[in-house]
Amino acid sequence: MVLAPSRVEVLSLFRSLLRTASKFADYNIREYAKRRTIDGFRDNRGLSDPSSVALAFADGKSQFEVVKRQVTVYSLYAPKVKSVMEVTSL
Repeated sequence: MVLAPSRVEVLSLFRSLLRTASKFADYNIREYAKRRTIDGFRDNRGLSDPSSVALAFADGKSQFEVVKRQVTVYSLYAPKVKSVMEVTSL
């Protein structure tokens, strides 16, 4: 019997993924990670079978670990120049 994660655990994972995605220095990577997170959770919103929910949650946790590692790697090679999307106009 597979135990499905609670709503609190799922929301915590969602917030953690978004929080970690916002740490990317590069605008394009940061927005891509946010968009992938939102789309992934939106795609799995309709899951009702506990085993499929548990599988999707486990996949989300593994993706969270990947994102944490990628933030570290990308911080070592952060761009020196801001993206056009981040430059404020005077």
